[in-house]
Amino acid sequence: MQFDYMYDQIISFTNLLKAYYKARRSKRFKRRLQKIEIDFEDRLINICYQLKNQSYQPKKYHRFLVFEPKKRQISAPAFIDRIIHHAILIVIEPLFDKLFIPSSFACQKNKGTHSGMLYIARRYGKLIKKYEILYALKCDIKQYFANIEHNALFELLSKVITCPKTLWLLKLIIDSYKDSPGKGIPIGNLTSQLFANIYLHELDLYVTKYLKVQYYFRYMDDFLVLSHDIEPLKKLREKIKLFLSEKLYLSLHPKKVNIFRADRGLDFVGYCIKPDGISMRKKTLRRYKKRHKKRIKLLEKSKMQLKKYKTYSQLPLFTTSKLNDEVKYELEEKIRKQKEKLRASRNSFKGFLRYSKHKKLATGGVKVNGIIIPKIFSRKKISSKQLTIFQFR
Repeated sequence: MQFDYMYDQIISFTNLLKAYYKARRSKRFKRRLQKIEIDFEDRLINICYQLKNQSYQPKKYHRFLVFEPKKRQISAPAFIDRIIHHAILIVIEPLFDKLFIPSSFACQKNKGTHSGMLYIARRYGKLIKKYEILYALKCDIKQYFANIEHNALFELLSKVITCPKTLWLLKLIIDSYKDSPGKGIPIGNLTSQLFANIYLHELDLYVTKYLKVQYYFRYMDDFLVLSHDIEPLKKLREKIKLFLSEKLYLSLHPKKVNIFRADRGLDFVGYCIKPDGISMRKKTLRRYKKRHKKRIKLLEKSKMQLKKYKTYSQLPLFTTSKLNDEVKYELEEKIRKQKEKLRASRNSFKGFLRYSKHKKLATGGVKVNGIIIPKIFSRKKISSKQLTIFQFR
């Protein structure tokens, strides 16, 4: 049942304050945010006022490119807009989380890469014991975020949300960005993650409820179907292609629609799932190794700069000044940030290692899927035969 006071919940000061704390997470030490911190309560009151009289207008997006794992344009909203996005999701996200099918994983609470991989691995393990030959249909949608139809998305939101003011705000956010007339949602918006899941939820229902497909899994716009017979997968591919085109105005990526033997192994959500266990994908490992070594190199370079600076500052002819103290502080601050990034990166990688076959090395490195990643663990005596293997439960 939909409540009329949904919009009042979104714009309440308590909810906006909670949204502010979420939006500033891991960003408190940034200069821009520190300026906002000085009078954040006044700013929240101003946001509340703008939303109350419906005079709020989203600001321009900050657009930039990232090149890993491939070239993407990220459109980041202003910090004030991010607060509003968090405020919206706090209220509406629980309504949609109840609707999503169990085998959909991206951008949901307690559902992510690891939970998706474990879910798929367990079902894969059961099928591989039952059938000698196993096939998989793996698909990807062509330029998914750029091709989401605004009107179609708004209709899907309207099926669950009936509060007129909330719908007005959602429509405002949807129409604040476009890749082509009436199409596209920004990669970088918090709301885009929920919108993208809602949009493809129609495909989930079509495949699982209408076509009664049992082994269907989706992670954002990548989806996978397992079967012991290849013919049903060929027919399913055509049905999905037609449904996406007619109902959601989307198309499958011509180079990323494959039917293949899955009993030898399955590559999905960054892992290689095999009958004898799980390991991280080589492509992912190589990419991480490149970034990791670059971070280590930058940190060592910064430490050398600080060491040289301290040596010169101790010389009799080198006069200490306020400027020298500032340089020293900047170098120390730079090293601190680099260490934080490196530590966060290592911890994240260790999280992936929990479910992957790997071998710890005495040097502190780790060998995964034939690739050695240096300086992940602290140096200590480790048996050369020490091996951690994930097994199907």
